[in-house]
Formats: sequence, structure tokens, C-alpha cells
Amino acid sequence: MADQQFNPGVSLAGAVDLEALKHQVKAEPGQAGGAPAAGGYVIDTTENTFQAMVQTSATFPILMLLWVPTDDRLFPMARALGDAVNALEGKIQLSRIDIASNPSIAQALQVQGAPALFALIGGRPMPLLQGLPGDDELKQLCDEVVPKIIQAAAQAGVSGTAPYSGDPDSDAAKSAGAAGAGVEQVPPEHAEAHRLAEEGDYAGAAAEYSRVLEMNPGDSLAARERAKALLLARSGQANVREVRAAAAAAPDDVEAQLAVADIDMIGGQIQDAFDRLLDFLAAGHKADIEPVRKRLLEYFAIPEPTDERLKRARRRLATLMY
Repeated sequence: MADQQFNPGVSLAGAVDLEALKHQVKAEPGQAGGAPAAGGYVIDTTENTFQAMVQTSATFPILMLLWVPTDDRLFPMARALGDAVNALEGKIQLSRIDIASNPSIAQALQVQGAPALFALIGGRPMPLLQGLPGDDELKQLCDEVVPKIIQAAAQAGVSGTAPYSGDPDSDAAKSAGAAGAGVEQVPPEHAEAHRLAEEGDYAGAAAEYSRVLEMNPGDSLAARERAKALLLARSGQANVREVRAAAAAAPDDVEAQLAVADIDMIGGQIQDAFDRLLDFLAAGHKADIEPVRKRLLEYFAIPEPTDERLKRARRRLATLMY
């Protein structure tokens, strides 16, 4: 996905601004006097989950805040960015990274102190800010820059919806309002698969979800999450330009068309993915009907069952098969 190679595990001396020592607070995030808690569409990312977070930026745009959650000077910025992101209900995610506890991420991004702000689209980080913003600058970031990031992501084909996450009792989650009210909790039998997916082991997660489905074939949530994991395992790190160029150069190659359909699905372009594969069959590629049918059935597990695009695609596939 990204041209830039991140290198977790490299230590970074002096990454934390020494001035921050004068502003340290001991309260935990979410407690009185502490940093604003994660929740809603705000997540905390560590070295263990960093690569998985980078991969998900192929599906929806991410705002990365590198900070120190014990430095009270950074709380207004973190709170304002969190409120702005939560108000957009999944169009963008805020990923907060504690550079004191995760210095290798600061090293990879060439950040020398907190705070620093990046946009992340399709695995590519774009620096937005280094240092504390003034009130006007912070307002401009929330009101103007964040919407422009979403717009730029959509133009790049990255227009999916970020998942709602976090403790529903936290302040940040409450600020997300009704958007998070119907969020599904992770069933106990899904816990291992969910953990693997969060760590970026999508192939392992797909295998675990397959085991869940063997025990309960009617588990629609496991079927959906398995389909998503298989999709990301295959194409989560694909070079979008190369895949699209290969598909354009080989319109009769089923593997090339399946690969670009994956890219469409990851980018949230569900209708494009459906149409691409159905049009491929309609163009006379009956010999390739089985791999296309299998991939479409996998895709069909991802949208909500009431999605009109899904209903139309199912009807058209049935017509093309007979």
C-alpha cells in the first residue's frame, strides 16, 4: 500500500519534549484532570496495532495525532479533534499515538516531539502540523482541514466508514451520540478472530471466523467479518495504481478483474465492485463464472442484507448464471 516503510522496534532517544515534564498529570484518560478518553471514532494506537491501523486507511481516512497523554497542554487539542471527528460519524477516524510509550512510530514518521498531526490515506502519511496550534489554527484544522482530508480521500477512492469503537461509558463515546447506540458487541466466540484482525493478521482472523461458522453456519456476523478479513488478507496492501493498470491492460483476465474488484470493495466502492464482475460475466466470460461467483458471494456477505445494491446484484448474478 504505502511507499514509505514503517519500522517499529527502533528506539528514539529524546522523542518527548522535555518541557512536557512540567505539565505532566497523573490522572488516567477519562478521569477528572486526565486526558480525554478514546471512544466513538477515536482510537488509541500502539506499536502492536500500528500496521493494522495503516492498512485500514485503505478503507477510510485517518487523522493521526502523535501526543503524550500525560501532558495537559495537549488535552484541548486532543479533545477538539476528537469532537470534530466524532461529529462526522465515521467519515474519518482519529488515531492517537503516545510517542512516549511508542517511540518507534515517532521514529518512522520522523517526528521529534509532540504534538504532531498527520492525515493517512491509503497508507500514505501527509504531515499537517508540528507543535501546538493556536486557537484559530486549531479551529481551522477542525472546521476546514478535516473535511478537506475526507474529500481528498474520496477522490482517491477511499470513502468507507470507520467502525465505532471504545467504551460507551467514556466521555468521547458519549459525544458520538446516537451513531454508536446500535453498535454490535464482540461475541465471546468471536474474540480470538477479532483480536487477530485488530493486530492485522487478517488471514488468521479469516481462519478463526471459518471455525466459528463451522460450529454455527447461520452466524451472519462471522460471515461478514470473515469476508472482510479475506478481502484485506488478499489485497489490503496492494498497490492501487498497479492493480488498476493491470486490470485495464488485461480486460479478459479474470484474476486481474478480481484484484481490482477487491480494491473497489476496500475503498467502499461496493457498486463498482459488483458491476465490474457482473459486467465481466455479461461480456461473455462464461468459463470464468465459478471464480467470479465465489468472489461475489463473498462480497455479498459484507453489506447489510437490506442494501438495494446487494439485491440488484444477486438478481443479476442469477440471471447471468442461467
